[in-house]
Order: sequence, then C-alpha cells, then structure tokens
Amino acid sequence: MTQHIFVTGGVVSSLGKGLTSASIGMLLERRGLTVRMQKLDPYINVDPGTMSPYQHGEVYVLDDGSETDLDLGHYERFTSSPLNRDSNYTTGQIYQTVIEKERRGEYLGGTVQVVPHITDEIKRCIRKLASPDVDVVITELGGTVGDIEGLPFLEAIRQIPLDVGKENCLFIHLTLVPYLKAAREAKTKPTQHSVQQLREIGIQPDILICRTERAIGREHTDKIALFCNVEKRAVIEEIDKEYSIYEVPVGLVEHQLDELIVEKLNMTAGPLELDDYHDLVHRIRNPRHEAKIAVVGKYIDHRDAYKSIYESLDHAGFQHSTRIIVKRIESEELERQGADALLAGIDGILVPGGFGMRGIEGKIQAVQYARENNIPFFGICLGMQCAVVEFARNVMHLNDANSSEFERDTQHPVICLLDEQEGVVAKGGTMRLGAQPCLLAEGSRSAEAYNSSEVNERHRHRYEFNCEYREKFIHAGMTPVGTSPDGTLVEVVEIPDHPWFVAVQYHPEFRSQPNNPHPLFTGFVGAALNIRQHHSRRLVR
Repeated sequence: MTQHIFVTGGVVSSLGKGLTSASIGMLLERRGLTVRMQKLDPYINVDPGTMSPYQHGEVYVLDDGSETDLDLGHYERFTSSPLNRDSNYTTGQIYQTVIEKERRGEYLGGTVQVVPHITDEIKRCIRKLASPDVDVVITELGGTVGDIEGLPFLEAIRQIPLDVGKENCLFIHLTLVPYLKAAREAKTKPTQHSVQQLREIGIQPDILICRTERAIGREHTDKIALFCNVEKRAVIEEIDKEYSIYEVPVGLVEHQLDELIVEKLNMTAGPLELDDYHDLVHRIRNPRHEAKIAVVGKYIDHRDAYKSIYESLDHAGFQHSTRIIVKRIESEELERQGADALLAGIDGILVPGGFGMRGIEGKIQAVQYARENNIPFFGICLGMQCAVVEFARNVMHLNDANSSEFERDTQHPVICLLDEQEGVVAKGGTMRLGAQPCLLAEGSRSAEAYNSSEVNERHRHRYEFNCEYREKFIHAGMTPVGTSPDGTLVEVVEIPDHPWFVAVQYHPEFRSQPNNPHPLFTGFVGAALNIRQHHSRRLVR
C-alpha cells in the first residue's frame, strides 16, 4: 500500500514547508523509493493564475497547463516526481467539485456539509496519487495551523490514518523556534502551542522540524519533545543555511531524518546515494568566479515573484562554478533614473515576464542598453515581446511600434493577440498554457545551447510576435529562430551579430534543476562570465 507523509506548518507562515517537503522527497528518492508530491492550498481561488504576484509570488506552470503554487517549483527542482493537476488542490477547486456533484444530484438529496462531503473530496484528491507503483505520497498543507480556512484540510488528513492504517501515515510538523536577542535565548512556547492546536484537532505529530536562526541545543529540543509528546530523536533542528537552499537536504541527513522516516513507516529502502549532491554543495560553497546579472522586472520588491528565474540563474552559476550576484531593478525606477545610472558595470541583463503597461518603457530601455552595449541579454515571455518592440522602434525605425496589449490602436502592432484568444473574456486558465513543441533553426545560438532542433517548453501568455512583420525583422537583423511546428508562432528571436541576445516566448525557468541547469540559462551566464573576464583583462592591461 502507498504510504502517506503529511507536512504541516505552525507559528508563522513562510517557514519553508515546500522546501522541506521537497528535500524529504529527494532523500527518499535517493534511497530508491518512488515518491509523489502534492500541495493543498486553503485559499478559495480556484488556482493562483489570477492572483497578484505581490500576494502570492510566481505562478508555476506544469506541462499539462496547470497554474500552480510556487512550491511545486521546489518539488521539481529537488525530485523527479511527475507533477500534474492532481499535484495542487485549493479550497476553491474542492468546493467547486462538491457543488457540481450536488447540482448533478450525486448526493441523493442529502444535506451537503463540510464533514463528510468536503473532507471526503479532499481525501479523494490525496488518494488519487496513490497507486501500486508509488511508495509514498508527500502532501504539504499550505498555511499555518490555526488558520480557519485550513481546518477542513486538517480534518481530512486526520481521517486518512483511519482509512489506510496509522502504520501507513506519518505527520511531520514544521515550526519556528524564535531567538530573542534581549533575553539571549530561544523560546519553545510558540512550538508547544502550535502542536497543542494540532493535538486538539486530533493529529499527533510524529516528527517536529524546528526552524531556527541559530543552534538551540539539546536542552531546548528535549523540552520540546517532552511538552509536545514526541520522541527526543524526532525533534530535528533546521538552522538557516549560509550559502544556499540546496544545503537543506544535507542538513536533514545530518540529523538522520531519512533514517527516521524509513524506520517509522517500516519501509524497505536502499542506502542513501548522495555523492553527486555533495559535489554540488561543494561547488556552491566554493565558487571560482562571479558574475553580476541585472533582472529588470515589474515585481522586483517581491522576491518570490521571480522565484524560478533566480533559482535558474543560480543553477547555471553552479555549472560554471560562478557565484551569481543578482541586481534586482524595478523597471519603473529605471524609467526614472535611466539605464546608464542603473545598468553600468552589469555583465548580463535579463528581462522576465509580467502583465500590464506599468514599467514597460523601463524594460524596453534595458533591452536597448543591452543591445547597444553588447551586453548579454535574455528575454523571457514579456521580456521577449519588449525586445521585439525595442528593435522595431530603434533599429527598424517604426517609431509607433508597440504591443496591442499596451496600445490597442498602435500603427505597428509588432506584438498582437493570439488568434485563439479573440473573444476570450474569462481570466482564469484561459491563456496559452503548458508544454508546447518548438522547432529551432540549425546553427542558431539556441539550437547550439539545447544541442537539439526540437524542444518542449512551458508557456503562459496571450500575446505573440506578429508574423506580418517577420521578413522585415529578418532583413533588419533580428532573426526568428524558433517557431511552432506549423511555423505560425514565433517562439525564439536572436540577434546573430550580438555576443548573446536571445529572447523566448516561453518560460525556460520552469525546467531547470540544480544538477541539470537549463541550457539557455547556462549559455546566458556563460556569456555574462565571458564579458566580465574580458573586462577584467582590459583592466589588468
């Protein structure tokens, strides 16, 4: 029977449940077990696709087009668990399904209630990932114990052991042990209260993972074990990592978490294989080079809005033994101060995706600065569209060129609405979404990076390169090198006589892993490193 691990969080939000869940999944895979990952989100939105990046961070898109929580990015970066729409459920989805069943008469006239109907639907969604070829399903519960919206989910996971047997379930609670500088000591009371709330619901944690800024010592972990009714060895200290989030699994191994899980679930598992991962961590801790990359975006003051971008840059840096210094630049600020003031000394410029008119001119200025100063440039989604608009205005002299998203009546709509989007009114789940094939021109920089002429990448957009202008762009020096198989959609553009100028309509950041960086990010960082080393040699002379 497939076994279940449930990961909950207490005291405060943003403790890193997704990262911890992903790390556990990785360790169990490294012991030869087949793992499936899942996130349950208590918010009423059907999915995060219509939520502001300022509130929710990035929307992580899967191959099947599902718009999901950003924690699923951690799952894919750390594990090989295949993810699909069953990997992320929200309160909105659960209630929507139950209401649709009620409208079809499936409850035979009964009164529909939170218990058992909502909780039964939650349990059904959890059990969908269980199958004969899956050893363990790791389900992370979003939010914090005590949140009113999370109660149906907690009640549902309380019931799961009654259905499948307690021996097949494990509850892991991630909590915070704050350190008070004034008192010069760590405080365990918030953790005790958090566990008390869980126990009132009927859930006794089997393992406690305590996030802390500094070591809390045996005295405190023993106290937590006593008051929370947990074995002493099952109280695990997780100190903030100095270099990278990719050190987290190594820290958990040092506390023998994988051994503890295997023992408590009575699993048949092989030895832990981490040699290659230790090599990765060594490279992270001991970089030989540095490169400074500017990310010019609309949501820079919310770090999670471009979470996968920053991680992908780091992955490419690991490949080159290079520490990536990211300079986050708000595109509106660039409009106010100018590109010269904010981009001087930068080795590479990346313009990511986004929606809406705000800050667009700043992004376009960043593209122009990169193009004119021969600085490696990487444009993603809206960043690609801004590159096209900039080139049309400043090289092709189409002064009115724009995207019809920003100026409906522009004389030169070099970026226009996809035909399939005409007449679409609803906002949620209606964009061009998920993995789509792309053909790359032989000899292009992109094809060389991929070492392939055909790729599949994930999309999330409504607007596209206007193919009526394709020949004009080619004649002026910007080449569409990637298209849909039927040739109707332009997916990748390059400027061949530039050191590295690549812009893509899709989101390559969703396919990068620390030990397997995305080839376009690797190429971009490599080009930026070459620029930095070239400048260093000039200074030496």
